Amino acid sequence: MAKQPELDDFRVPYFDNGKKKTRFSLNDFDPGAKPFSTGSKDTDRDRLAEIGAQLEMQQECLHAQQKRRVLLVLQGMDTSGKDGTIRAVFHDVDPLGLHIVPFKAPTPVELAHDFLWRVHSQAPAAGELTIFNRSHYEDLLVPTVRGELDAQAFEQRCCHIRQFEEMLAYSGTTIVKCMLHISKDEQRVRLQARIDDPSKHWKFDVSDLEARKQWDAYQSAYRDALAMTSTDYAPWYVVPADSKTHRNVMVAELLLRALQELKLEYPPPKESLKGIKVE
Repeated sequence: MAKQPELDDFRVPYFDNGKKKTRFSLNDFDPGAKPFSTGSKDTDRDRLAEIGAQLEMQQECLHAQQKRRVLLVLQGMDTSGKDGTIRAVFHDVDPLGLHIVPFKAPTPVELAHDFLWRVHSQAPAAGELTIFNRSHYEDLLVPTVRGELDAQAFEQRCCHIRQFEEMLAYSGTTIVKCMLHISKDEQRVRLQARIDDPSKHWKFDVSDLEARKQWDAYQSAYRDALAMTSTDYAPWYVVPADSKTHRNVMVAELLLRALQELKLEYPPPKESLKGIKVE
């Protein structure tokens, strides 16, 4: 009998601090796979609604406690579905205590500081669930593909990222990082759909085509970045993303598991409110 897939089957091996090279390749993960799909788009949506109800309760407890913090990092190639994942997974979640940060190209002021300067201020506060739509990893991946970071500078930034995420983790932040793994063929279909539909032109930028020409370079940069920054306190998960509904379900499952492991509860009742009647 075939083994049922588990979420940790898609976790990138933990970084070993350079003692030996951990074998990891994105080619080991099929972007078209649907290991956590419930069978059809409709049943996937039903499952997502079930998870959404649980996420809403967990997130409310997180916000009410004002003790823990949760950070969800979404990375992926253009059209992998970062925006769509946020819309679908958090459709029914109370926006109170939910913080979404879309990282774009750094401004001149941000470039004048270290690359993590703009990121730290956006990290979740106590009681917050924060979502990074792209993240500090853009400042590792993009300059690498452009040839602006050599191997030594790449390793240094990976080290700084590990230290930064370790600091967040030991300060009470639970970190879940998802690489939305889309195939080159599926990206072509989605980019063409944006070009063919005038109502989606705002989503398209000609730079997307330039980035597509560097597909192999980005895949290589992602492979190295994930391998060198997946840790026990901030693990990476490769999420097959050719199926939008599967992608949404898997990200939701990962986040729900992380929240449940915190064993969140509502604060205890206030004795001072006993017997009070509102006139």
